[in-house]
Amino acid sequence: MPEPLIFEWSSEGRTAYSLPESQVPDASLPEGLVRDELDLPEVSELDVVRHFVRLSQQNVSIDTHFYPLGSCTMKYNPKVNEEVASLRGVRRVHPYTPPERAQGALQIMYELQQALAEIAGLDAVSLQPAAGAHGELTGMLVMRAYHESRGDTNRHVVIVPDSAHGTNPATAAMVGYQVATVRSDERGNVDLDQLRSLVGPETAGMMLTNPNTLGLFDEHIEAICRTVHEAGGLMYGDGANMNAILGITKPGELGFDVMHYNLHKTFTTPHGGGGPGAGPIAVRDFLAEFLPDPVVVAREEDGATRYELETPVRTVGKVRSLWGNFAVLARAYTYIRQQGADGLRSVSRHAIINANYLMARLKDAYYLPYDRPCMHEFVLSGRKQKRQGVRTLDIAKRIIDFGFHPPTIYFPLIVDEALMIEPTETENKRTLDEFADAMLEITREAETDPETIRSAPHEAPLRRLDETTAARRPDLTYRAAEAASQHTEEHTKHS
Repeated sequence: MPEPLIFEWSSEGRTAYSLPESQVPDASLPEGLVRDELDLPEVSELDVVRHFVRLSQQNVSIDTHFYPLGSCTMKYNPKVNEEVASLRGVRRVHPYTPPERAQGALQIMYELQQALAEIAGLDAVSLQPAAGAHGELTGMLVMRAYHESRGDTNRHVVIVPDSAHGTNPATAAMVGYQVATVRSDERGNVDLDQLRSLVGPETAGMMLTNPNTLGLFDEHIEAICRTVHEAGGLMYGDGANMNAILGITKPGELGFDVMHYNLHKTFTTPHGGGGPGAGPIAVRDFLAEFLPDPVVVAREEDGATRYELETPVRTVGKVRSLWGNFAVLARAYTYIRQQGADGLRSVSRHAIINANYLMARLKDAYYLPYDRPCMHEFVLSGRKQKRQGVRTLDIAKRIIDFGFHPPTIYFPLIVDEALMIEPTETENKRTLDEFADAMLEITREAETDPETIRSAPHEAPLRRLDETTAARRPDLTYRAAEAASQHTEEHTKHS
């Protein structure tokens, strides 16, 4: 039965707050600032608390559910990270605090820059970008500035694989480049022959995720980087999948020149719902002078280390205000210091083991388009179930009834009816087996009772929504009367 709406609790005269008597003279507000026609509920503080706590209990989060959202690395966020982020020196530091009074904060940022450079196998880091796609944009601006500084203005093409994140071609286009697509071969690698036919004097660079979005380490990665470099281009690494290679290999050693991190994926900052995030970029030494303003530097003065903000000599400028998302940076710093080199290597090894275990359990029931060992994630196809009238979307809705968040679906685009599954390293075998058992049960239902899957979810607070209409005609304004009417209709249906 649907829970009552907060509007149904409304009673004239109730309030959820009590303000002290004003100590300043009354003043009239500008006309139009106050909207008298708003039909807001009049409820007590307890009503408000219960309403929002009840809503929170209907949410899915990594603290409540297994969350195998491929390419997103939705792993557990250690609570020690939150303790550090809540420390007064982190939580209350003002962005305009003079550097001499913010040495602790600057030390955290400086040491994080050094750690991220070491992990990437590159030379310099900027912590400025606010998220992954913002990091991409910043990295590509650095790439463009480098070519322009050399007078290499004829380089206007960026090569992007057909399996790439959608942000890659979008970012290249935003920076002003033309995008050339290179296909994947039968093993899920970049097609080397086509790549060689695409590179030339117009190549600015290539944007590549490795492991790629199929969850596969490209077997040709060194040859790919060599091919692009010989043509005069630079290699950009999409760091969204760094959770697979921490401490095992370094993008810089593979041949990448610039890359971004998703601190909110790999380094355990909570994310989802649009933020928060951080997307630092790491670059080779010859690109460091183009990094955005500012970076943190360390100087020795009278036997002591002093941290300062510095503008790189040929900076691309500011890409955001102030110092970056500092609380996110502090969480990532905490995680790296807590894990150490051996711990980070263990993170990736366990992520790889978990993904390969799940893949082995599911690959016979679902179609596996690239049948070789995966890295931290893998992609199945629901095309077998599609022949029984069950789409991948239906499978994703049905898995909700088993208490799991659905995997990523219909991505990468090169796999028909794709199911992209990333278990991460933080899940134990019991959880993986429960998820695998549920996915196998759904395949049996597809054969014996497909309508149960097509009409799922059955146990969620809301049944299946009309997502097409919601996307094409979004209703972003809450109307109490209409909501109450719809609620009554839903209540009658369930009764």
